[in-house]
Amino acid sequence: YCVEFQTERLSGQCAQERRPHARWMQYLRVGHTVCVACQPPAMDPRTRRCSGDGHAADRGKILHWEAVGNSQCQGTWKKIRQLEYCSCPLVHSFIFT
Repeated sequence: YCVEFQTERLSGQCAQERRPHARWMQYLRVGHTVCVACQPPAMDPRTRRCSGDGHAADRGKILHWEAVGNSQCQGTWKKIRQLEYCSCPLVHSFIFT
């Protein structure tokens, strides 16, 4: 499954990322909708959920995230909706880890 979030806040370190494998962080923007997929091995085999997906959170609750590979690139987002069948666009698509 996938979860759509709207970014609320980003740290300045996201825009300063220059390493080739992490340049995607430069393109994060406040107000953008991002789509995050929940797949193994991030998915808990017992619950079939990914930690941090906002499942138990009310819609619109502010949740915290942190980028893998640069713990200084972090921020908050609001859950928009969960999609049982992923149809994430290629741009602004991520995977829970």
